[in-house]
Amino acid sequence: MAGKSIDHAFTATGNLGAASDPTYAGVPSFLRRRFTKDVSGTDAAVWGIPFDSAVSNRPGARFGPAAIRRASIIFDNDPQYPFGIDLFERMGVVDYGDCLLDYRLPETAHEAIRAEASALMAKTGFLLTLGGDHSITWPLLQAHAERHGPLGLIHFDAHQDTWPIAIAADGSQRVDHGSFLIAAVEAGLVDPQRSIQVGIRTHAPESCGIEIIHGDALDEMSAAEIAARITARAGSGPAYLTFDIDCLDVAFAPGTGTPVAGGPSSARMLSVLRRLGHLPIVGADVVEVSPPYDHADMTAIAAATVAMYMLGLRAEKLESGVRQA
Repeated sequence: MAGKSIDHAFTATGNLGAASDPTYAGVPSFLRRRFTKDVSGTDAAVWGIPFDSAVSNRPGARFGPAAIRRASIIFDNDPQYPFGIDLFERMGVVDYGDCLLDYRLPETAHEAIRAEASALMAKTGFLLTLGGDHSITWPLLQAHAERHGPLGLIHFDAHQDTWPIAIAADGSQRVDHGSFLIAAVEAGLVDPQRSIQVGIRTHAPESCGIEIIHGDALDEMSAAEIAARITARAGSGPAYLTFDIDCLDVAFAPGTGTPVAGGPSSARMLSVLRRLGHLPIVGADVVEVSPPYDHADMTAIAAATVAMYMLGLRAEKLESGVRQA
């Protein structure tokens, strides 16, 4: 056991290097990264947003960040497939923990998320968010657009999330997990001409001019073809990547609030993600994991893998000397 440690999330003295905790023990930070509220100078920071007060169907996504962290520890110690490297040999990543939200005042959550995301982005090179329902992407897009301007959106989902925005009694917008995207387009945060949705298997009354690859079309396309469509649409401007786990078929992600049959496998969508490393992705999230409906951590493992790929793409960029602001 010489040279081994445990509870790397607390005992690590720096932000680089793999951990050596047993996969069945130790504090489950995301990929065993060091827990800290100091993200200054890091290449990436991971945080959770345990919020599900804006769902229209089954709740439980508030437990998503904890489940994704727990599932992620199976990746510890070995070089990460398919990247074949220790992602943290040169890329400094920390787990910031969770966003503090007042569960008695859910209407204050989005502004709290936006403010904290903006503060984090001023200190770290990349923000990876674990959700939480999909409404959290609304304040995250606000924070990222403040920094980078209008964003191309790469959106993996079974739903378009462009349903009309409800108006609250006081006249304010009531953005939920099915309307965050139309709100972002109308606010100028997202450029529809550089945005694409992958895996859509439902109908919404408005497309907002965003390109759509429907679920049935995916059956006729290779991963390389899907990635090429995404690349052509996103262009060279700053892009944000959001992955709703219900993009995957229910066979691969049963633990989600609004599951839709007929979707792609986790293998195919991971293969698509693997091909997106050249894009200028400035931020990312994984959302809608609802552990109460999961089985054997299937959904949490899929989400943790998606999140690991997001960091893997970032590590490759840094390895090649391409550092995004």
